[in-house]
Order: sequence, then C-alpha cells, then structure tokens
Amino acid sequence: MREIPEAFLSRMQKLLGEDYPAFLREMENAPVRALRGNPLKCAAFSAPADIETEPLPFLGGGYIFYSDSIGRHPLHHAGAFYVQDPSAISTVAAAASVLRPGMRVLDLCAAPGGKCTQLAGALHGTGMLVANEISRERCRILRQNIERMGVQNAVVTSLDSEKILAYYPAFFDFVLVDAPCSGEGMFRKYPEAVEEWSEDNVAMCASRQRKILDDAAGVVAGGGYLLYSTCTFSLEENEQMICCFLETHPEFSLLPVSAEVAAVTAAGISVGGRNLSAARRFYPHLTSGEGQFMCLLQKDEGLRGNAQFQDTLRPLTKEEEKAIQVFFSNTLGYTPPRLAGLRDDVMWLSNEIDGCPSGAFCCCVPVGSVTKGRLVPHHHLFSAHGGEFLRKVDLPAHSPQCGAYLRGEGFVWDDGADNGWCAVHIDGIPCGGGKIVDGYVKNHYPKGLRIK
Repeated sequence: MREIPEAFLSRMQKLLGEDYPAFLREMENAPVRALRGNPLKCAAFSAPADIETEPLPFLGGGYIFYSDSIGRHPLHHAGAFYVQDPSAISTVAAAASVLRPGMRVLDLCAAPGGKCTQLAGALHGTGMLVANEISRERCRILRQNIERMGVQNAVVTSLDSEKILAYYPAFFDFVLVDAPCSGEGMFRKYPEAVEEWSEDNVAMCASRQRKILDDAAGVVAGGGYLLYSTCTFSLEENEQMICCFLETHPEFSLLPVSAEVAAVTAAGISVGGRNLSAARRFYPHLTSGEGQFMCLLQKDEGLRGNAQFQDTLRPLTKEEEKAIQVFFSNTLGYTPPRLAGLRDDVMWLSNEIDGCPSGAFCCCVPVGSVTKGRLVPHHHLFSAHGGEFLRKVDLPAHSPQCGAYLRGEGFVWDDGADNGWCAVHIDGIPCGGGKIVDGYVKNHYPKGLRIK
C-alpha cells in the first residue's frame, strides 16, 4: 500500500481517539474479501468445499474466503455467489428488517452490482428493481453482474439523479444511495484511492453527495425507506451529511439497523447536537473488512406516486412473434405471457414492470434478437430461466466437460437428449446456454466471460 497522507491520519486520530493505534496496525494488513450466496439460484447456500472460508458474523450464507482464484471458480461463473467486501455486504444486511418481497426498489448508484444483486435477492424475484448507474461504461459491468446472478425483475438505467427524480417522483418503497465518495475505507484495497485523496476531494465528494441525496429524497414514497452508505470515514461525507439532510428533510427520521450488523459496527458520531448513534461505522480494526458507513432512514407516511416517463418498450413485430413461438415451444414448452421489444431485442417482463424509460440498457430478461426469422438467444435468458428449460445439461463443477464449457469449447453429451437449445447447469445451477446436436453440445457461453 502506498504511503497514507498525514492529513488523513491526523483526521482519523481525532475521530478514533484511543482506538487509533489498533486502526493503524490493521491498515498494514491485507484487505479482506468475502462471498455471499445468491438466493435467486441457491435456496440454501454453503461455501464451496474446495475454498477455505469462515462465516460472516452478521449474514447467513456469507463467508470470508482465502483464495486468489475465486473468479475462475465454476460456481462463480454460474452465479451461485457474489464476491464482495464484508463491509459492503453489511450495508444491505443492515436493512434486513425493512426489506421485503414485492417492494419497488431503486439502487441509485448501482455499479458494479454487489449491493444491487443483494437487493434483488431480498426481493426473491418479486416487485421491481431499478438499477441505475450514471457512468455508461460502469453500467455495462453492472448489467453483466445482474445477468450472472440471474436477476429477472431489474430495469438497468444510466441516468443522473435529476432524471430519476423526474421519472419516478415518490415512487419507490426502498432507495439505496451508495454514494460516490473519497474512498478512504478502500485504501488497503485500491492504492489509487490513496493517491487521489485530499481534503479538497473530500469536500467535492460531499457537495456531490448532497445533491444526490436531495434528489433521492424525492423518489422515496410516503412511508418508504432510504439507505445511505459510503466507503469512507470522513464526517463531511457521513454524519455531517446526514445531519444536514435531516435538517432540510424533516419528513425523514433515523432508524436502527439490524441487530446483527449493529453488533459488529461502531455507533455513528453525533454532530450539531443531533444523536446519530443509530448510523453505523464499519471499521477494519473492529470487524474483518474494509471501511463503510451506513444510515437507514424512513420517510413519513404520505404520497405514493406513479412513474412519469414515456415508455420505450414496443409491441413485438409479426416476425418476432412467430420466431418467439417456435423457440419457446421447443425450449420451455410454453410462451412467456409478458414479452415486449426494446430496440432490437425481445424482453421477458416480470409482473410488476409497467414500462421502461429512455436511457435503459435492458428491462428484466433479454430473450434475444430475431435475425432472418430465428431467435438468437441472449445469455441472460439461460442464466435467469435455465431451470425451466426442457433440455438441461448438468455438469459437475470440476469435471472435464465443465472446464471445456467455461473455456468456450464444445463437448460430448450422450444422454439421449434430442437436438435443440439447452441450459447448461453447473452442480444444478443454471450458468449459460448450449445447443445439442447429435450427442454433442455446441458452446454458446459468451466469449467475454470465458476462462482464458
């Protein structure tokens, strides 16, 4: 790790007092990583037996792990688990008592997708999730992770917070603002965060966060919840931000986080005479993980609004309808009830989706595109609905066939299955697609995801 600026250390010494030496010692150690099971694909998740792990103290199905090649693990490719900092996992876990299926949920700053897919798991495929990321480049990474985890009810958008407010006034039951910040909590993990740190940058981040939070307040429905988080330690971006927010938005009040997360975090620091102990600070010298701040708020009962945008979904063309019927009769045995077009693709819509705004990358599950009268299926279809396919090829995680599939190679599969599209599973978990031709599986795992 690069040398930490003295100005930052001085600020931390004032914040931590007698805990400062322990914090300083911990900053010399390697960063800690964890994984959490994906309930959308695994009803009951246990860490892979071939990876050394220890359970997270605040989340069932979460584990600290010790491996340098976790991204190459077959079950990672299948979306059985997501790799994330323990502190980041604790953020959504902090709101476990208020998250419930059927909610309208917004992740306003969603890339790369860790907290967003954790929210999707809490919804269990019900309700709707708007996963927004203003950076279009980062939005592509977000979409890839949503695909891998098999999320069926997400609208992925790339919009600024003002546009989100205009489209969704008082609309969401739960809003997460994992705000872009100065990244002090990530110093061990990202050396560039050390290089970019300055007190001026802290002030700039705080100014940006204030605007995002103000817009976020307007999209929360009456009685709804707002979860604010950063991966930094500064008062300006955390408690002072919340104190200012509560002064300008008295319709919100502070709520306690889950008892499990409260037990492994430090209380928020009171500022301006306001008690903010219900906010929580995740410190690496107290609990294994990186730095994090989280604060759960609730809006007073009141207005619940409707979406205010021009729908960009379109009816299917006759060519698409014909190709869709042929494809699904052969692969699922039925045609999904809610299908629509978005640009050149066909989307499989979940029950709660009424439309799709401009600026959307995708809406629910892309089925694929129709070319010359035939549907070319999308990877997301296999990942999200692979369990429903009539033809399934289930590969043991460390079998030669599984290795071949993840490298993009075909393999022999002589189980008597008839020819046609199939969902390729790994240890029973849908991973991707293939096509059976006379006892041989042709590979359709996307090139960008294959193991080199």
